Amino acid sequence: MTTGLPFAGNGLVHGVFMGLGITAALVFYAFEKRRRGLTDPRLWTLAGFALAFGAIGSRVTWDPTRPVSAVVWWVDGDRSVLAGLVGAWLGVHLGKRLIGYRASTGDMFAPAVALAMSIGRIGCLLTELPGTPTGGDWGFVLTPAQAAMFGAQAGVGLHPSFVYEIAFHAAAFTLMLRFRDRVRRSGDMFVCYVAAYALFRFGVEFVRGNDELWLGMSRPQWFLLAMLPLLAWRVWKVFTRPVAAAAMAGMRGETA
Repeated sequence: MTTGLPFAGNGLVHGVFMGLGITAALVFYAFEKRRRGLTDPRLWTLAGFALAFGAIGSRVTWDPTRPVSAVVWWVDGDRSVLAGLVGAWLGVHLGKRLIGYRASTGDMFAPAVALAMSIGRIGCLLTELPGTPTGGDWGFVLTPAQAAMFGAQAGVGLHPSFVYEIAFHAAAFTLMLRFRDRVRRSGDMFVCYVAAYALFRFGVEFVRGNDELWLGMSRPQWFLLAMLPLLAWRVWKVFTRPVAAAAMAGMRGETA
């Protein structure tokens, strides 16, 4: 059992690990681009679109009823990893439209995202509410001051939900690194990673400690339920679309 968070509520520590995660992702992206022999400079433009729109998307959870300025909201407001991923995905697609890049890039971005998440979530682990009570004598235990800060219980074991997420993304990165050259169609790895994370995140939300929105489920869970038809359709295409047809789709610009 671990007592207390070392940097509870410390935005600087959280930001440092976010920055380290993004830096690691960009370094991996550069090495992967080189490994694949891709020299098109527009690939860095797409990475920039992903970062910019991911940052914007992560902040769309702003509550307009809060009496804070747009600057305070941008710096200290709530952030959503799920919304950030959607924003990054939309940013890449918009960037491709604007610069005329047609090839699929999802299989380069997927491992980079998993790497960034596994590092960035360390910042969450050190600074944020760990999760819900475990019901046993194990987990993170908040001090009274930290419990008051998060509106949680003190003196009871809490699920280390961010440890679960770090382990998921680290395992996903390892698997994608091992099988990245065995994927039959470009873009399939990205789709499978996002779908797997959606399922994992839906489940881990039950011990995450986020506020319930409706019917015992949190805002991220309802967001994932809304995205379920799109994810199911993309996964269905991964496992049913012939390889030849996928190649033709890639030539027409229908990228992941």
